[in-house]
Amino acid sequence: MSQSRRLRQHIAQMEDIRGILNSMKNLAFIETHKLLRFQSVQNQAVKAIEDAAMDFLSFHPYLLDTDVKAPHIVILIGSERGFCGDFNDSLINEIAPAAYSEDIILIGSRLANRWSDVYPEPVATLEGANVAEEVPAIVNRLLGAITSLQETRGFFELSAVYHDNTLSRPTHQPLLPPFQQTVQERPRFAFPPLLNLDPADFFADMVEHYLFAVLHKLCYTSLMAENHRRLQHLDGAVLHLDNETAKLHRKFQMRRQEEITEEIEVILLNAENL
Repeated sequence: MSQSRRLRQHIAQMEDIRGILNSMKNLAFIETHKLLRFQSVQNQAVKAIEDAAMDFLSFHPYLLDTDVKAPHIVILIGSERGFCGDFNDSLINEIAPAAYSEDIILIGSRLANRWSDVYPEPVATLEGANVAEEVPAIVNRLLGAITSLQETRGFFELSAVYHDNTLSRPTHQPLLPPFQQTVQERPRFAFPPLLNLDPADFFADMVEHYLFAVLHKLCYTSLMAENHRRLQHLDGAVLHLDNETAKLHRKFQMRRQEEITEEIEVILLNAENL
């Protein structure tokens, strides 16, 4: 096989790969626009619960028992798919200093694959979401894991580490105990809210609803950041392929010109011999 033919086959392979990467980039772009709607609705739901909690806790505050050292569990929200750069490695590097002293829940197969054996084994490992529609199922499984840990360990502090599109490094957010930053010194209203439940029962139900809503919010936010990283990563890959393909085209043209020149020389030599 001539070198020009091999170059032509290589160019065709590069163009096929570029088409696949470009399709993946388009899917990530579509997913980010879809996630914007999910994220907006979920942010409003979390904000409504936090406002209700602020009004409730202004008249029914609760105090943490600071004398009891509660264990700490961290939810690490990674990716289920690849092509997103250092998305998972940066999460592991962020939590590495505390990985030996805190229990970890991993979300995302790619993140679990990157988890080193030198760290303690996670207390739970869950699959992550590929698309926005899979987030509710992921949250239900995560809540099931949290409930199982509460039944065996009792009270513990819970936080999440995840990627936010607006920040360059992973974000830490405390989840349990909840509403640590919502209580104001002065209540917004002069009269306490009217409750149909005992305050303790109402607070317990509100924490359950809050945890359900905020975990959805964090998963949507993480999936948005993941697809944004994927867009950047695939953009770079497509640009690199375009540059390499352009070099191969130039090399192919030069080699083809050399082969044509060689063929002409052979024809002229044969003509002279005749």
